[in-house]
Amino acid sequence: MPLIDGDTLARRLLEGDQGRWNIEGLGPLEVLGECRVGRLLMAHGAGAGQDSTFMQRLRDILAATGVQTLAMEFDYLQSMRREGRRRPPPRVDRLVEELARWCDIVSHRDLPPPWLGGKSMGGRVASMLAARDGARGLVLCGYPFHPPGKPERLRLAHWSLLECPTLVVQGSRDPFGTREQVQGYDLPKVAKLHWLGEGDHDWKPTRASGRDQAGLIAEAGAAIAAFMVDHS
Repeated sequence: MPLIDGDTLARRLLEGDQGRWNIEGLGPLEVLGECRVGRLLMAHGAGAGQDSTFMQRLRDILAATGVQTLAMEFDYLQSMRREGRRRPPPRVDRLVEELARWCDIVSHRDLPPPWLGGKSMGGRVASMLAARDGARGLVLCGYPFHPPGKPERLRLAHWSLLECPTLVVQGSRDPFGTREQVQGYDLPKVAKLHWLGEGDHDWKPTRASGRDQAGLIAEAGAAIAAFMVDHS
């Protein structure tokens, strides 16, 4: 993976290049798809990086719909790869600062401003950055409304500060926030929920549903692209 600096990245983004690069001072970034609908800076979940099947399939679907994805990787996960052992993510405020640096380096006055988003923890971090600094829009995939089995520990304190279009794509059986639970929350008017029937936190449905994860990811990708078009 070639090492490039911020100026080189800006030039490649302006030229419409796609590929994987190691960004000086930050780490790996994969740019996939043409920016026909918009640009989406995507963060990963706590335990799996951008190379997970879930993230790869979602990025492929989004690229096919005209959403350019910019898939970054947090520093702690890079350390996990180097050391060959698992480690917990750092405090969420540190991740917010790290994502802010990524947002700065992929932003350019001659490019559409990026939407922010991510899977689970990555979506939480993106939403906290948007609440603090603002954003063009938010895409939250499997938002961790609360830890599993602890519905009283809600992660919504910053949501009242959200002012940008916000789409939550959530499996109806997600233990981090089921459809029945989330319907009782007082969410801001900017937030819209798209429910994936019978999906869990990784959008895997029950066998009885007759559906599969790939189908739910495809549904999610179409919903995300349509939402971004509606708020372009």
